[in-house]
Amino acid sequence: MALLAQGGCARLHVPRRAHVRPQRVPSPFATLSAAPGPGRVGSQSMEWVEATSSFFQQDSRPIMLFDGVCNLCNGGVKFVRENDRNRSIRFEPLQSEAGKKLLRRSGRAPDDISSVVLVEKDRSYIKSEAVLKIMEYIDLPFPQLALFLQFVPLFIRDFLYDNVANNRYTFFGRSESCEI
Repeated sequence: MALLAQGGCARLHVPRRAHVRPQRVPSPFATLSAAPGPGRVGSQSMEWVEATSSFFQQDSRPIMLFDGVCNLCNGGVKFVRENDRNRSIRFEPLQSEAGKKLLRRSGRAPDDISSVVLVEKDRSYIKSEAVLKIMEYIDLPFPQLALFLQFVPLFIRDFLYDNVANNRYTFFGRSESCEI
């Protein structure tokens, strides 16, 4: 509805909606504990949870999925192995068959090598959340550093993560095969 204001200018008045529904912010990890009903989004992910449950039957340690041909990623795996005296994390290249299955379990495409992924029995973490969770598993002082870094907003952490991840081959190179 337009109202004529003083001086002959038209002023548009648009009534406001009484209630605005808040937008749902996507979670940085895929929760795998609650199965959605049949035919709903996520049921395929639950099928992959069941198909990969054998990965956690004998060994409940989380699995770090990494780009097996990325020099930065291989260096990260080496760093985690050297600082994980309790051997609390297992490793699997994203390009392996097991890695592809675990990616599907985490709700990601099997050919998505854009992020490190930490897969626990009941959930998966990606990008900066995965890095912080991995830091919680390794030796001091990294769990304390992870606690401090959790106060940095996720969008900032993931922005920085994405910039490094998108340029990892340019800055650090790639190898012909996985070193593990």
